[in-house]
Amino acid sequence: MSRGFAALPPAQRQLSAAIGSLTRWSRVTSQEERTAALAPARAARQQQWERKADPDGVLSPDELAAAVDRLKRAHYRRMALASAQKRRRDAA
Repeated sequence: MSRGFAALPPAQRQLSAAIGSLTRWSRVTSQEERTAALAPARAARQQQWERKADPDGVLSPDELAAAVDRLKRAHYRRMALASAQKRRRDAA
């Protein structure tokens, strides 16, 4: 039996998360604070891209950067395609 946040219906979880996020970020007043607060998440996401691009760790730094760039571009284009398809379905 789930308790707490996990037990809430999805809509209520979303509202609760939004309230928490807005409250947390209301305390961050400068761009420097926002950048510092998000730095660990950005670094972790970059490491994920790098592991995906080079799981064996054999690429040079330049090759790795290029591979990560291509993976990101493909990812965002997939997202754009999915968004366009959904808009087209919703319009029909």
